[in-house]
Amino acid sequence: MAKKALFTLTLNGEDTEVATAPDATLLETLRDGLGVLSPKRGCNQGVCGACTVLIDGLPVRACLTLTARCEGHDLRTMEGMNSDPVMATLQRHMVESGGVQCGFCTSGMLLSARNLLAETPRPSRETVKSALSGNLCRCTGYRTIVDAVCNAAEELTP
Repeated sequence: MAKKALFTLTLNGEDTEVATAPDATLLETLRDGLGVLSPKRGCNQGVCGACTVLIDGLPVRACLTLTARCEGHDLRTMEGMNSDPVMATLQRHMVESGGVQCGFCTSGMLLSARNLLAETPRPSRETVKSALSGNLCRCTGYRTIVDAVCNAAEELTP
């Protein structure tokens, strides 16, 4: 068994200590060590975006990020977005547009979309497509997801 190290992560606004292998990925630490289930283990190669989390507000692949590199940074998962009004608006529009089907990609899509709206409050459809291009969905065909983000942006910045 590999020796474990103690890390202090700022997860969803709270300092959280976790003991994990020094070479553990953030995805392993979140899911297996802390029981945070919104980042999904999809391809485990940084391609699908299902494991997307926000680090200092930017979307990052948790399967490619070492836990050890996350100390001193603000980590956000969907579990920590409950009081965010922009996220609430995005979620509502995802449901209304039919952008949620199996749900496997949804948390990664939403976190990427949240980052986009923080940087570009009124993105074009092409900008939304580009921002979400690292998040794969095998169910929706993307149109409904892009609609949801554009509709949320329109509502949030009339």
